[in-house]
Amino acid sequence: LAGRTLKPIQEMLDEQKQFVADASHELRTPLTSLKSEIEVNLRDKKLTLDAAKKILASNLEEVNNLQILSDDLIKLTQYQKGDNGLIVTQVSLDSIVNEAIKKTAKLAKAKKIEIVNQIDHFDLEGDPQSLVELFVIFLDNAIKYNPKNSAVNLISEVNDDHLFVHIIDHGLGIEENDLPHLFDRFYRTDKSRTKANIPGYGLGLAIAKQISEKHFGSISVKSQRNQGTTFSVRLPLKHVSNLI
Repeated sequence: LAGRTLKPIQEMLDEQKQFVADASHELRTPLTSLKSEIEVNLRDKKLTLDAAKKILASNLEEVNNLQILSDDLIKLTQYQKGDNGLIVTQVSLDSIVNEAIKKTAKLAKAKKIEIVNQIDHFDLEGDPQSLVELFVIFLDNAIKYNPKNSAVNLISEVNDDHLFVHIIDHGLGIEENDLPHLFDRFYRTDKSRTKANIPGYGLGLAIAKQISEKHFGSISVKSQRNQGTTFSVRLPLKHVSNLI
């Protein structure tokens, strides 16, 4: 009986330890790169101004990566412990999605990817900021894993008092054995989706899952190799209040 009582506590402690270990590992990589580059160039007595500027630019890139990682870790921790400061209000789905498209427009333009927006107008209740973040995560992923000169499709539908938003890319798809782990922290599927070096730390989908659950929703995914991937966000259309 004592063992059964203590089991959830032990599982929570084990998860916390794993989180710290994973975060430490991800932080170590950019820090090591930054430290090594600075040390090597400090020993260079013939370092020119142009070379120093290039080093500073490289250092700044690593600092930006660290900031992105730390920001995502904070977001994930806040959502998991419920201290997320969600402000519930009535919002329109199309305005949320349009804002997310604006935030990812630069990335899409760089790869010449068209975002085909077929989202209809629906009113729902939720936190606008986190809902925008939710769709930014999926658009960002779809654009990164899509080939150049292609399209990402956004489609909405209603079924059984729930709203579904489908984000469809036309990339290489995801291996079946990767699908159950997509929403795990720090899980990356680069090797299964593309040979390109895709930036990121594998926290986006974990954050997206937390946001959808705070809105009493869920996320599902379907994928076929060489045909693309569809992420489907399911949100309730009925009155949503007391988000946790």
